[in-house]
Amino acid sequence: MSVKYPIISITGSSGAGTSSVKATFEQIFRRERIEVAYVEGDSFHRYNREEMKEAMIEAQARAKHHFSHFGPEANLLPELETLFREYGETGSGRYRHYAHDENEAAVLGVAPGTFTNWEELPANTDVLFYEGLHGAVVTDEVNVARYADLKIGVVPVINLEWTQKLHRDRHSRGYTTEAVTETILRRMHDYVHYICPQFSETDINFQRAATVDTSNPFVARSIPTPDESIVVIRFRDPRGVDFPYLVAMIAGSWMSRANSIVIPGNKLDLAMQLILTPRILELVRRKKGAT
Repeated sequence: MSVKYPIISITGSSGAGTSSVKATFEQIFRRERIEVAYVEGDSFHRYNREEMKEAMIEAQARAKHHFSHFGPEANLLPELETLFREYGETGSGRYRHYAHDENEAAVLGVAPGTFTNWEELPANTDVLFYEGLHGAVVTDEVNVARYADLKIGVVPVINLEWTQKLHRDRHSRGYTTEAVTETILRRMHDYVHYICPQFSETDINFQRAATVDTSNPFVARSIPTPDESIVVIRFRDPRGVDFPYLVAMIAGSWMSRANSIVIPGNKLDLAMQLILTPRILELVRRKKGAT
């Protein structure tokens, strides 16, 4: 962890809503005039899109049925750890971009599904902001979590996560239900061993749960809306958290445990603004006091 060069890490599995959370952070950064170095977790995948397809075929041939983007074999976790460590020490480090689609590819000047060259982070930033799969990962070889100053977990309950993935992959990517189901099963080993444990390392977790029936996500016709959801917010260390203030400010919220508050799903943005703005400002205040 670093006072002079703080790191904020957003961790969530695919389709968990980390992109929406990133948008909320961007609002805070813009409003408070905080200079940010943005890093996407996808840029630390080991393989580009075509290479990943080949690697999956090879893994299947070797009867390795759990190869996925969730696990360490498909990612450059030592390089991610190095980035976090170097930024915390010097405010710099090497990163790159991944072009997800044609629009991003046109902006970045590379083919869709490929990476840009490695480059140095922008100079003179106030904070590093990471959003991806492994922002709080700990394995026998790496410990990314120890370098982040504020770690946020974003995760829906598992049936809701599957509903979201099935809906997205079928309607946006043209996959069959059977193909998506196979992907879910293939990822499950890495999900259990490398994604779930991160949510014990995070400082705050936002976990969305549906208030409508998602008991069979494989036949769900739609994704539950925010109005059909609640969000459980868990604080790893509840000391100093003004729960009465949060409950008073967020209509329909209540405390479910001494370290947890439950809010209506449509109040997530407000809750994040109230909870995260003071923590971000404190990181920046400490940074300026150290310079």
